[in-house]
Amino acid sequence: MVSKETMDGMRWELSVKAKNGIDFILAASIIWLVISYIWTLEIDAYNKSILTFIAIGLMLPLALSFSIFFKTKWKDKFNPLQPLGLWLNIAQLLYFPFLIFTLIEIPDYFVMVYAIIYGAHLFPYAWFYKVAYYAVLSGITATGALLLGLLQPDRMYLIPVLMSISLIILFVLLYFNSKNRESKTNNQRSSEP
Repeated sequence: MVSKETMDGMRWELSVKAKNGIDFILAASIIWLVISYIWTLEIDAYNKSILTFIAIGLMLPLALSFSIFFKTKWKDKFNPLQPLGLWLNIAQLLYFPFLIFTLIEIPDYFVMVYAIIYGAHLFPYAWFYKVAYYAVLSGITATGALLLGLLQPDRMYLIPVLMSISLIILFVLLYFNSKNRESKTNNQRSSEP
């Protein structure tokens, strides 16, 4: 059985090496900005939803580019928790049947449903990286998307704007948290005999 201290150490190590997942968060903030533009287009909601799906496909290549820029590590073969990050991300795909249903039956609300799913999927990363910002922003984005969808149904582009702004704020918070943790880790290593 793994002790709490060992588990916390593994999570801290992942947080430092992956820099709290900032590459994915920055990529997502840009993609949600693109999605906000898509939802201003003078086309029907079904086609906006299809274009949104296409935009989502840019996530991995964009995150990979930012990973190179920020020098984040996606894999750590010595840390048994590392595969969990991928599983947490893949878990949101299990909610895609809701998206497909929305696309077919009520495409006007597609972007709201996707934003709720995306926002909610961020929540477990608060535990994974030991960073509460994920949990807070998860609640804000999921609830905010629902409220905007209900209160401003004719201005659905506001939902991806909310997502993009929230993710940019999350990126900044995670970036500085990561820098702080990296500094603490380096200081700890330099003080060891």
